[in-house]
Amino acid sequence: MSTAKKILLTTFAIALGCLWAVGGTFYYQASQPASEDLKTRIFVIKPGQTLKQAARALSQRGLIRSPNAFILLAYLQKKQNHIQAGEYEISPAMLPAEILQKISSGQTVKYSITVPEGYSVREIASLLEQRGLADKNAFMDAAHDRQLIGSLGLPGDSLEGYLFPETYDISRSTSEPAIVKSMLELFKSRVLTPENLERAGELHFDFHQVVTLASLIEKETGLDAERKLISSVFHNRLRKKMLLQTDPTVIYALRETFDGNIRKKDLSIDSPYNTYKHIGLPPGPIASPGLKSVIAALYPAQTDYLYFVSRQDGSHQFSSNLIDHNRAVAEFQLKKSKKS
Repeated sequence: MSTAKKILLTTFAIALGCLWAVGGTFYYQASQPASEDLKTRIFVIKPGQTLKQAARALSQRGLIRSPNAFILLAYLQKKQNHIQAGEYEISPAMLPAEILQKISSGQTVKYSITVPEGYSVREIASLLEQRGLADKNAFMDAAHDRQLIGSLGLPGDSLEGYLFPETYDISRSTSEPAIVKSMLELFKSRVLTPENLERAGELHFDFHQVVTLASLIEKETGLDAERKLISSVFHNRLRKKMLLQTDPTVIYALRETFDGNIRKKDLSIDSPYNTYKHIGLPPGPIASPGLKSVIAALYPAQTDYLYFVSRQDGSHQFSSNLIDHNRAVAEFQLKKSKKS
């Protein structure tokens, strides 16, 4: 064998050996965890961050052995363009393929948050902002999205009352419009049932009126046993074309100027939501009612009650006439004023 051939074969053998060595190294780095440490870390991929940037950050955090091997793995699995922004729980003991699967499929950290019954859109927005899950103004904008409002055929310019109160699992990367849509979809599935729609028709109510009435019931009582009684008072007053005279509508009309006390002058505030001034229901809901209040609005108790007053213990005294109501006010409200 000539010297030239020997050199060529030797060079080829060395190159092949190097290739095998490099390939073996890449395979090892791409198939082995960074360590045996099982403790998870929060790893954040920012919007617009590339695969290369994410791989480098994973390596710097000690979560993978090699950024290049991780990138190669992503290309081999055709996931190089599927990296999703968000917060992820990752441990150094996870295989690179597991990490890649997590960040390419959007398996982000979810935070559980409960939206209480009776919260307004503004209160929901503040709650989400306090938990770091949404920007208040962006959420408010999403809740006033005309396309979403139009999809329900609603009057007005707000989804007030239609963001269902429930416990949600939300990631920090979830957009404000997506959060609003999820709450709206849950409302539609829980509340806009064929049975409820049929019942609304029997009452000669459109469903916007039902939700509006339910929001008043929600704000007036937290006692399940009272919801249908409160509902009966409102239904009876509507039937007689009496003013509803419910304080929560005045509070809603006052918005940020409400300081915790309703004054006599507040009862004259010029607002379509002021039920001390305008007969009938306000133009829309004042809060998100729970399902029990919706059912109460649809199925009021059969009573002749026209009045109720707080007993100062969370419950109410109901009356059928003004004389009995004034007695109840004297007993439960005026006595309290004298004591204080």
